[in-house]
Amino acid sequence: MTTTPTAPPPALRPYLTDRHTALWREADAFTAEHVAPRADRMEAAPRKVERKIAALMAARRWFAVTVPTEFGGLGAGHVAKTILIHRIARVSAAAAAILQATQIPVGSLSLFATYEQKLSWLPRVADGSLLLSIAVTEPQAGGHIGGIETTAEHVGGHWVITGSKAHIGNSHLAGAHLVVARTAKPGVSTTQALTAFLVESDRPGLTVAPHDPGLGLHGFSASRLDLDHVRVPDDHVIGEIGHGFDVSQASSILYGRPNLAAVSLGIHEAVVDTTTDYLKTRPRYRGTLSDLPVLRDRIGDMEARLRAARVLAYQAVHLLDEGLSCDGDLMNSKYLGHQWAMQSAQDAMELHGARALDGGYVLQRLWRDIQHTYPPAGTGEVQRIRLADTAFDEDCIQWSERLSAEMAWARPAPAPA
Repeated sequence: MTTTPTAPPPALRPYLTDRHTALWREADAFTAEHVAPRADRMEAAPRKVERKIAALMAARRWFAVTVPTEFGGLGAGHVAKTILIHRIARVSAAAAAILQATQIPVGSLSLFATYEQKLSWLPRVADGSLLLSIAVTEPQAGGHIGGIETTAEHVGGHWVITGSKAHIGNSHLAGAHLVVARTAKPGVSTTQALTAFLVESDRPGLTVAPHDPGLGLHGFSASRLDLDHVRVPDDHVIGEIGHGFDVSQASSILYGRPNLAAVSLGIHEAVVDTTTDYLKTRPRYRGTLSDLPVLRDRIGDMEARLRAARVLAYQAVHLLDEGLSCDGDLMNSKYLGHQWAMQSAQDAMELHGARALDGGYVLQRLWRDIQHTYPPAGTGEVQRIRLADTAFDEDCIQWSERLSAEMAWARPAPAPA
């Protein structure tokens, strides 16, 4: 697996500007200098949360890559975000996960917060002084939004939030969490029963469980949050009361799915690079393993999947940047991006034989890490059901269309005095 900076492949030229190409090279250089030297250490110390790489990315305003310049962000769009996540994930999916996880609640603020809220929170994200998490999933309900049990009750000018959230990305790095809680009585439709709140991590009653490493993504934290009568003021409501379903769905579709497609793509590239490097240097008969037709056939299949996943990921976010309807494309890039990368990782394990089972070999990390792009932002089953809705032309909310139309409830900047 190489960390040498590369130029974007020709197939991506329709989606990239000169600014994108410069960012591609910047991300590769950053990854070679700062991420690659730490990747093995992160893998060897799974109980430690990686903070240095997060600080270095924050210093470059990468957590605010899609945030408008008015609020201190780069204002570079979704293709740029995909470039950063993709190029970092080639070397460390855990580092890329740190970057992508904060992008989702940042997207929620960008889409649903009032101008005053954006002015209060987004510049802090942009200057690196604040990282965010999004807290939707729960211990029992998982990602089933309709099953959310965390409640928020309005008492004396404050909201009092009680409940637990599970598998919260950047839980130990975040200074604030976007918490979705139930604010309506039982029987109210999920689309009207939930509300989103921004909750600072130092609020009394909020605790973060100790970091417990998962199967992969070592260095990335995704722990449990417990909220015991946590009080937040009215101005911490993000979006309208009762619109928490919209906040979570929009950010999941427009940010979560393409982000995970980019992580899968980076892992996929690393899998193919690692496997071809191995086969080219492994002697067999009068040549190397790479000379054997039966193995070249398997590599050809892996390369086909990689090329398709790459175009799919970048085409979807290009459509989003262009303001075109693309919810289905974003879902598809996440679904097939993971599926194809997972298949290539399994093929790579088999092509390596017993070498793949050696402790510390990079392929083991890649195989473990790709498992983590399946559940978030909707499993494969969820993506297929939503794609079936589009196939049947059923009336579904198109969040990409709403984004381009600057959603009806978005509040404009105050008029000059």
